[in-house]
Amino acid sequence: MCITVRPLLLLLLVASLSRAEEPVCRQREEAEDPQLSRNGDIILGGIFSFHSSWRSRQDNYMDRPSRVQCTSLNFRAFQYAQAMLFAIEEINNSTDLLPGISLGYKIYDACGSIARGVRVALALANGNEDTATASTAPCTRPAQVVAIIGETSSSPCMAIATVIGPLHIPLISHFATCACLSDKVRYPSFLRTIPSDYYQSRALAQLVKHFGWTWVGAIRTNADYGNNGMAIFTETAKQLGICLEYSVSFFRQDPPEKIQRIIDIIKASTSKVIVTFLSHMDLDILIHAFANHNLTGYQWVGTEAWITDFHTATMDKHHILDGAIGLAIPMAHVTGMREFMLDVKSLSSSSNELYTEFWETLFDCRFMKTKSSEKNQRYCSGYEDVSGLQNAFTDMSLMPIFNNVYKGVYAVAHALHHTLGCKIICSNKVQPNPFMHIKNIQFKTKEGEQVYFNENGDPAAKYEIINWQPRENGTVEFVTVGFYDTTLPADKQLNLHNKSFTWAQKSKQVPLSVCSESCPPGTRKVLQKGKPICCYDRIPCAEGEISNTTDSITCVQCHAEFWSNERRDDCEKKMTEFLSYEEIMGVLLTAASLLGTIMTTTVAVIFFRNRNTPIVKANNSELSFLLLFSLTLCFLCSLTFIGRPYDWSCMLRHTAFGITFVLCISCVLGKTIVVLMAFRATLPGSNVMKWFGPPQQRLSVLAFTLIQVLICILWLTISPPFPFKNFHHFKDKIILECALGSSVGFWAVLGYIGLLAMFCFVLAFLARKLPDNFNEAKFITFSMLIFCAVWITFIPAYVSSPGKFSVAVEIFAILASSFGLLICIFIPKCYIILFKPEKNTKKNMMGKMPLKSL
Repeated sequence: MCITVRPLLLLLLVASLSRAEEPVCRQREEAEDPQLSRNGDIILGGIFSFHSSWRSRQDNYMDRPSRVQCTSLNFRAFQYAQAMLFAIEEINNSTDLLPGISLGYKIYDACGSIARGVRVALALANGNEDTATASTAPCTRPAQVVAIIGETSSSPCMAIATVIGPLHIPLISHFATCACLSDKVRYPSFLRTIPSDYYQSRALAQLVKHFGWTWVGAIRTNADYGNNGMAIFTETAKQLGICLEYSVSFFRQDPPEKIQRIIDIIKASTSKVIVTFLSHMDLDILIHAFANHNLTGYQWVGTEAWITDFHTATMDKHHILDGAIGLAIPMAHVTGMREFMLDVKSLSSSSNELYTEFWETLFDCRFMKTKSSEKNQRYCSGYEDVSGLQNAFTDMSLMPIFNNVYKGVYAVAHALHHTLGCKIICSNKVQPNPFMHIKNIQFKTKEGEQVYFNENGDPAAKYEIINWQPRENGTVEFVTVGFYDTTLPADKQLNLHNKSFTWAQKSKQVPLSVCSESCPPGTRKVLQKGKPICCYDRIPCAEGEISNTTDSITCVQCHAEFWSNERRDDCEKKMTEFLSYEEIMGVLLTAASLLGTIMTTTVAVIFFRNRNTPIVKANNSELSFLLLFSLTLCFLCSLTFIGRPYDWSCMLRHTAFGITFVLCISCVLGKTIVVLMAFRATLPGSNVMKWFGPPQQRLSVLAFTLIQVLICILWLTISPPFPFKNFHHFKDKIILECALGSSVGFWAVLGYIGLLAMFCFVLAFLARKLPDNFNEAKFITFSMLIFCAVWITFIPAYVSSPGKFSVAVEIFAILASSFGLLICIFIPKCYIILFKPEKNTKKNMMGKMPLKSL
C-alpha cells in the first residue's frame, strides 16, 4: 500500500509545483461568445433559449466534453430577444432616462438546458477574456453585466438564481411563475415581471369558490410548475372550504397505464369540476386519451398555460374543453414593438450561424451563399419582407409576455438611473450595481402601466378570466368574462362581468359539484364524522347569528346594532333604549325636578317679599338668594339627563351638574363660615367680621366655583363625554347612554364636590350648638348629612346599575341632595315667616342660649 501511495504523492507534488508557476487567473474553458451583442457604457445580459433542445452526447471521461449542440430553433426566444432590444433602443434614445449613458447587451442561447443556462450566466458574470494575469494580480473584479433578463422557465431560473445570487446580480424573468422563486433566502437577486403562481393558485381557488364548487378533482403537471401551483391551490381551497375528491399528477412521458389510471379515477368520481395545473403539452396528450374514452361533460378550470392556447383549442376535436374557465395574463399593447420585432435588422448583430439558421428556418430556404445539392431548393437573400409571413415569429399573441421583457429592461434602467444619481447627465465613471435600488423602483411605462416589485420581487398580480365559448363553425372563442386584481381591496379582487357564460356541454346553467345538498339560509354546515369537510350536515344558526347565503360555512354574528329574526336569515335592527320623557320613570323624575324648581322659586319669592325681616337678613340674605338660584339650576340640570343622548347633552349634563352643585355647596359653605365668624365677632375685642364680610363671601363663592369650572374645561378639552351605544347588558336591545370620556375627569368633578361638602359638614357640625336662638348651622349640618349620605350611596348604585338605570340613579341623587338642602335650610325659615311671624323679630334672633360643651 505504501509503495502505491508514495509515487502518487510525488506525482501530485510535481503537478502542484508546475501549476504554481502558471499565472493564477486564466480561463480554462473555451470562451462563450454571445449570440447577440452590442457595446455600450453599461452592459445588460440576456438568456433565452433560441433553441429548445440539444443533441445528446456520449462522454468517455477521457477527453474534455465537447460543446453542446443546440437543435430545434425556437422563434419565441427570438421574439423575447427582440422585445429586449426594443426596450434598450428606446432607453438609449431617451433624454430623460439614463442621459449620457448608452446601454449595450450580451444575449446568450441556453438551448433549453439548465446546465448551459448556468454556464452562460457565469460567462455574463465573469467575462470571456482568455488572458492570463500575474499571480499577484487580484482575480476578483466587478461583474461584466449589471443585470440579466431571462430565463423563460422556472427550473432554469432556479439554477441560475442560485449561482448568481451571492454575486448580487439581478435576474429578471418574464415567464417563470413558480411560487418557490419568491423565496428571498434561496434566490435573493431574483425578480420577475410576471405574477407568481402563488396568486394564480389563490385566484383559481376563489374562482371555484365563487361558483359554489366545493367538491372538485385536480390534475397537475408532474414538474415544479404543476406541483407547486397545485400545492398552493390545495392549501387555499382547504381554507375556503373546498374539497379535492382526487388529485393526480401527469407528465407527457408517462406510460399509457398512468393515463388509464387517471381516466378510471375520473370516471369513478362524483365531482363534476376538474381543476388543472397542466402545461399545454401535457393537456394535449390527455385530451386525446379522454376523447377515446368519451370522457365529456366535465367543467374544466385552467391556468394561463393553456386557457388561451389556440393550438390546444384546435386539438380538442371532441369539444371536451368547451365551457372551460380559467386565468390568463392580461392583454397588452406597446406602441412600436410589433413593427420593431418584425424588422429583424437588429438580429444581424448575431453570430452568422444563428442568423443564417433563423433566416433559413423563417423562410424555409437557403442563403444564396450556402451550397446545397438538393433539387428545387429555394434561396433567400436576407432582405425578404417578414411582415407577410404567418408563423410563430410573426404571431403576436404573446404580446403580454413581450411586454414583461420590456418592463424588465426598464426596471433595470430606472434602478441604474437612481444608482448613478442621474440629473442632467449620468456619471459613467464607476461600475454601477443596481441590486439595492431595483427592488424599490416604481415607475410607469409609456402606456401608463404601473411597474413595481413587492418584498418578494414579484409584481402585482392581475389576470383576465377567460371562458371558452364554442362558435357555430366549430371553433372556440376566448371570451373575457372578468378579471382578478390583487391591487384592489380583498372583496373586489375577483370581478366577473355581467356576461353570458357557456359551461360544459354548452349549458347556460352553472354546474353543480358538491358532496352534500346545499344548506339553505338560516343554517350552517357541520362536518360529518370521518368524511371530508365538504360532506356535512346542517344545523340552524344560534340566536344573534344568521346565514343569508346558501352553503354557509359559518353563521355570521349580527352587527352589534342588529339581532337575528326567527328564520335566522336576516338581522333586524335592535330596539334602542334610553331614559326618555315618555316612560313612567322619566315622567316621575321630570315631575320631581319641576316640583323642586317650583318649590325653590316659591321659597325665593317668599324670601324676596320678606327680605327686610330679621330672619331673612340674618346670615347674609345675598348668599341665601344665590343658594336658591343654584338650587334651581340643580333641579333643572337633572332634566339634561333625560332624553336621547347627543354630543352637546352629554357634555352639558355633567358639567352643568358639577358647576351648579359646587356653586350650591360654596354658598352653604359661605353661610357656615358666616355663622362661625358671627359668633367670633360677639366676643370682646373681636373684629373678625371685617375679614369675612359680604365682599369676601362673594369672592370665596366665586373662587370655589371657578376651580370646578377649570376642572370641567380640562375634562371637556382632553376627553369629553360622548354618546355611547351599550350592547352588553341586553342581547336584543341597545342602551343609549353617555360615556364619561375621561373617568378621571368625572370623578374629579364628584371628588371636588364631595371635598367641599365634607368641609362644609365639618364646619357646620362644629357650629351646630353655638348659643343663638336661631342657629343656622344645625340646619346646614342636617342638610350636609343628607347630602353626603346620598352621594356616598350613589357611587356603588351608579357603578352597578345597568343602562338607563344608572342615569336614573344619578338624577335621583341630584334631586335628593337638592331637596335635602332646600328643605333643611329654607323650610324652617319659611315656616317661621309664614306661620310664626311673632318669632321673626330681631330680639328673638339675637337671643342667647346657654353655651353647651361641644
